[in-house]
Formats: sequence, structure tokens, C-alpha cells
Amino acid sequence: MNMYCNACGRELKMEHGLLMEDAFEAKKQWGYFSEKDTQLHSFVLCEKCYDQMIQNFVYPPEVSDVTEL
Repeated sequence: MNMYCNACGRELKMEHGLLMEDAFEAKKQWGYFSEKDTQLHSFVLCEKCYDQMIQNFVYPPEVSDVTEL
């Protein structure tokens, strides 16, 4: 199965069905009180597109170090 960045359209590197580069994956199941009630939205961003997206944030994402992967 191929995987693509939803922002730039670049095909992400896969080898034997494994993603060979990291990517940001988001999923949101919309609930009531939204214009998207009961819809599930998901997308993937390559690291470059993720970095470009967060540059537009008024408040940057919270970042902390993880000691175990």
C-alpha cells in the first residue's frame, strides 16, 4: 500500500510494506456541535509539510523528549 503526504502529494518511502521515514498522522472523529457530525477525518503529512504547518500556529505545539521509542 502506498502512502502520500496529503499536503504536497509526495509519495512517502515504503519498503516491504513498512514506512521508511517518519510522518505525522492525524485522525479526528467529529462529534455533535460541529458541521462534520459523525465524520472521521484522517490525513498524513511528511515532516517538511508538518514543519510548514506549525509555522502558522499562534501557539506552537507542546514538545517534550521521549526516552523510549
